[in-house]
Amino acid sequence: MKYYTIAPPEILKPFVRFFWVLEHELSAREPEYVYRSIADSCTEMVFHYRAGFDEITEQGEQNSDPSGIQFQTDTYRRFITRESFGIFGAYIYPFAVPRLFNIPSSQTTNLALDYDTFLGCAGRELEERIILAQDNQERAGILSDFLLMRLRHNVKTDDRIITSIRQVIHSKQHQTVAQLADTFNLSVRQFDRRFKEYAGFSPKIYLRLVRLQNAIQQYNNHKTLTQIALECGYYDQSHFIHDVKVFTGYHPSFYFSGRAEGTEYRNANG
Repeated sequence: MKYYTIAPPEILKPFVRFFWVLEHELSAREPEYVYRSIADSCTEMVFHYRAGFDEITEQGEQNSDPSGIQFQTDTYRRFITRESFGIFGAYIYPFAVPRLFNIPSSQTTNLALDYDTFLGCAGRELEERIILAQDNQERAGILSDFLLMRLRHNVKTDDRIITSIRQVIHSKQHQTVAQLADTFNLSVRQFDRRFKEYAGFSPKIYLRLVRLQNAIQQYNNHKTLTQIALECGYYDQSHFIHDVKVFTGYHPSFYFSGRAEGTEYRNANG
C-alpha cells in the first residue's frame, strides 16, 4: 500500500490542509479490500481514478462509487473493492466550505454527495479531468485551479471563529468551550452558534472529534491506551473508549492494534 500527501499552493493553504493519495495492488492472497472512513472534523473531496468502491451498509453492498465530497462527519462508513485501486483526495478545513461552495458548514454536516449532484456540470467535468490526468501532481494542479476559481472573496467571515477552529485543530491544549469563548470575547451561547456555522458541529462535539484525531496520531508511538487517553485530554478511560467506539466503530484496543479496517495506510511508505 502506498500513501502520501501533496502540499497545496501557498494561496490555498488557509483553506486546504493537504492533498493525499492512496494506492494499492490487490493479489490472489488479498482478493478484496475493505476501507473504513471514520468520523472527521474536516471535509474531504475524494476521486477514484482507478477502480471504484461499493459502500457496505446494514442492508449489504450497495453499487455506489463514493467519488464525491464527504463533509465533516461524526460517523463512520465502510467501502469494499475487488480491484487494485488509486484514490486522490483533498483535506479541506470546514470553515472553507462557505468560501468554496457558498453554503454554511452547519448545513452540510454528515452529507456525502457525488460531484454531479453537488456541483452539476462543473462537478462532472472536474471528476473527468481528475480521472484522466497523467499523474497525481497533475491532479493536484487541476484541483488547485478549480478551488482557486471557486474562492469567494466577498463572503463575510468571522475571523475570530475561524481562528478558534484552527486553534482547536492544531493546538494540543485541552480547553473547554467556556475557555475558548472567553478567549474570543464571546458568551458561550454566541460562541456555540457562530462556531457551528463555520465548523458544522457545536464546539463540544468538535472538540471530541479533534481529540480523537489527536489520539490517532499517537498510533504506533509505543504508548499504552491509558497514556494516549490522558495525553489527548480525555477525563478518564471510559470517555476514551466511548468516543473511539462511536466515531470508528471499534473498541480502542482493536482500533489501535494495527488490524482494524482503514488503518493500513498509516504503515504505508510514501
